[in-house]
Amino acid sequence: MASEPEPGGAERERLLRRGELLARGNRLREALETYSAALRLGPPLAAAAASRRRLGALVGCLALHYRLRLPRPTEAGAPAAGPGLFRCGGCRGFLGEPVAAPCGHAHCRRCLREQLRACCRLCGEPLAGSAVAVALGHLAEKWFPRESRRARTWRRLGELLGQGEPRAAREAASGALREDPSDLMLQIYRAESSAALQEFQSALDDLNAVISKMPNWPEVYFRRAKILHRTGSIDDALQLFLHCLALDDGFLPAKLEVEKMLYDLLSPENVREHLKESALNSPHAQSKPVTHGSEVNLDPGLGVQQITSESVGGNLPHAESTRSLISTEKFTKEDGLKRASSEPLLSVQEKGVLLKRKLSLSEQDFSVCENRRNKLKKHEETTERDTAFLLDCEAIPKDLIDISDFECSLCMRLFFHPVTTPCGHTFCKNCLERCLDYAPQCPLCKESLKEYLASRKYSITHLLQILMKKYLPAELAERERLHDEETAEHSSLTSNVPIFVCTMAYPTVPCPLHVFEPRYRLMIRRSIETGTKQFGMCTSDPKKGFADYGCMLYIRNVDYLPDGRSIVDTVGLRRFRVLQRGMKDGYCTADIEYLEDMKIKDEGEMKKLGELHDFVYSQAWNWFQSLRNKFHTQILQHFGPMPERESNIQGTANGPAWCWWLLAVLPVDPRYQLSVFSMTSLKERLIKIQDILTYFSRDQSK
Repeated sequence: MASEPEPGGAERERLLRRGELLARGNRLREALETYSAALRLGPPLAAAAASRRRLGALVGCLALHYRLRLPRPTEAGAPAAGPGLFRCGGCRGFLGEPVAAPCGHAHCRRCLREQLRACCRLCGEPLAGSAVAVALGHLAEKWFPRESRRARTWRRLGELLGQGEPRAAREAASGALREDPSDLMLQIYRAESSAALQEFQSALDDLNAVISKMPNWPEVYFRRAKILHRTGSIDDALQLFLHCLALDDGFLPAKLEVEKMLYDLLSPENVREHLKESALNSPHAQSKPVTHGSEVNLDPGLGVQQITSESVGGNLPHAESTRSLISTEKFTKEDGLKRASSEPLLSVQEKGVLLKRKLSLSEQDFSVCENRRNKLKKHEETTERDTAFLLDCEAIPKDLIDISDFECSLCMRLFFHPVTTPCGHTFCKNCLERCLDYAPQCPLCKESLKEYLASRKYSITHLLQILMKKYLPAELAERERLHDEETAEHSSLTSNVPIFVCTMAYPTVPCPLHVFEPRYRLMIRRSIETGTKQFGMCTSDPKKGFADYGCMLYIRNVDYLPDGRSIVDTVGLRRFRVLQRGMKDGYCTADIEYLEDMKIKDEGEMKKLGELHDFVYSQAWNWFQSLRNKFHTQILQHFGPMPERESNIQGTANGPAWCWWLLAVLPVDPRYQLSVFSMTSLKERLIKIQDILTYFSRDQSK
């Protein structure tokens, strides 16, 4: 029996869509009211996590407005000069234990393990992976031993916390801090350990010390907000989460926390149903109307009629014991936070109203901050963690730069287009592809690469490419020169032409291929990479290896299968004769010369040839139409319709296209087909085709 529609489901979905559009248009107050009205109709039937994700646009809008309220960065809090090469693309710290993401950009293992970002900051692609890139990790250890030791220490501390041993983690962090007091990350881990031990004062002291040194580090605000949230300071925690997102709108854990908190705050059990007017409709709020930064064109069907403005708040736990844990220094002047501890005691209802007022943006606030939008965005993109992390790669001693650190273990040459597998090993792109042609596993560790092969996303490891350009420019130029020479050799259409030994192919006739042998995978790939997209097709010959005549095929499209096989759509171009045979990387090659039909210049002979052509064409057409429906349909599916009669039968080097189409569909012995194929006289070819058609017509009459 069909299930009944959810009561209010359509209206709630319409309000949610409208709220998303309003949030994307920076219309914060209306977005809050619309989301609240939607959730008053009841939570969506989908899972809570999926429902909270519907608030993503609202979180982005809040983060933007919060960012515009932040004070101008002072010189003390300004970012460092610029990121070094060994800087994580996510947290902007040292690239310790580097992992090459699927997009090719390097991130520290800690960022990926703790899922601090969902997408790459540089290209926006989703992040994944956990195996350390061996080549990059070796360079980091060799060039930056001190920073690498730090990264290993962080990993050990993270493992202790993950194993549920916060006391051991805190002792290890304290010991490491005594040896290296400038490592701010150690204070972060010590704070996490203290929080796990319920010693929140010590945790906040460590985090406040880090903030005083690095006020633009998003992660420290997130850690501080988590502690306040655990102690019941929902208002303060939300402000800090938004501060984190204001500094880095891609900080995934903070975004998820804000989504969860907003979902709870806007849910029906927390909304005061009987509040007649919201603080947003109070005289104070009405005296400062909201000017929306970027309007959106809303679907008229999404219009909301008579949305009652109500409080966002209700039941905001605010433990008095938490206030004693918060530092008493005037921190709001530094980070722009409005602290609940500075407010008078409020009722639950007033707290909700105040929170909604805080999250709203007045016209004056927005207009003043609008001019700073681009500057603050640029500031956010260049926010750095610590000047101690600024690694000047210019200072790397020359004796530490060794070309062997940049060599492919397969070809034993300098990396060319280096790609890093999910298991962390790096190879030349071409070298890896050739290995995967034979087996879907890493050439070194034998780990399965079936999913990697199926995705066919062999992204260049950008950092390795940059380092080679910077430190080995001459060697890289020589490597590129050799590659260009090899590509030029593969791109010749007369010398060492790759030959696919399989079946008969004809000019203008489609020839689909199922490519599964490793040698032909390589051949097809090279044909595409050179840009010619051409190769020769010949039938097999037991004595010579392949026939003396063949047809050049042009690759129109390639559909790759998950296991590396491919369906290659080709069409015939020109006929050729083999002059000399050869072999290249397992597949056959040949020096060839192209065939052309002899041209008839005598008018009388040309007239007779035209009459013969028209007669044979009509005979071929009648034969094709006389076929049974089954065969007729099969031919149309595989080869397409019979080509039209051509007005200039000597206009091309291969003659009329219908002749080749007919030879392809006629059930004739390949040796006989090859004899007709090799003819350079159109008259002789037409006579041969006429003989074949006469034979089949006589056979059909019987």
